[in-house]
Amino acid sequence: MEFTHFMKKAHYLLLIISSFILNSCSVYNFTGTGKIDAKTYQVNFFQNNADLIEPGIDRTFTLTLQDLIQNQTNLNLVKNGGDLTYEGEIVDYRISPMTATADQQASQNRLKIRINVRFTNKNKESDDFEKVFEFYYDYPANQQLTGATKDTALKDIFERITQDIFNESLAKW
Repeated sequence: MEFTHFMKKAHYLLLIISSFILNSCSVYNFTGTGKIDAKTYQVNFFQNNADLIEPGIDRTFTLTLQDLIQNQTNLNLVKNGGDLTYEGEIVDYRISPMTATADQQASQNRLKIRINVRFTNKNKESDDFEKVFEFYYDYPANQQLTGATKDTALKDIFERITQDIFNESLAKW
């Protein structure tokens, strides 16, 4: 008798857990974007307005943000008239010495990039924001910020910033 009673309780518990799981799947998808009241998005060109101009990073950043949203949602990218609009500018591109050695030489440099973003959701204005996102990359002071070092730095910084923008605009947990 006890085993049968235990099996009924286990079956009931499994049924409750399953219903919670199935219900939660209808609210959120695997990226955490939940239910988005939009079908299209546009990413306007992010102009480079930093004092120190690094050629090409404006285009690279714009494409990185477009790709991230394309890969993590089922929204369609459009050139204009999007339900969601991302726009802004690169406001800072800075290389600074970080830690010093005993003889006062920099042992590490830091590249920091700041990007001002304006997000507009024409279907839900309460989601609109303007915010600065920034991230950095540290590299050995004896290396120049060129070639593979620069490529790695930009990739790491842009991946982090675009994911932060995505989380701020679409990941509504």
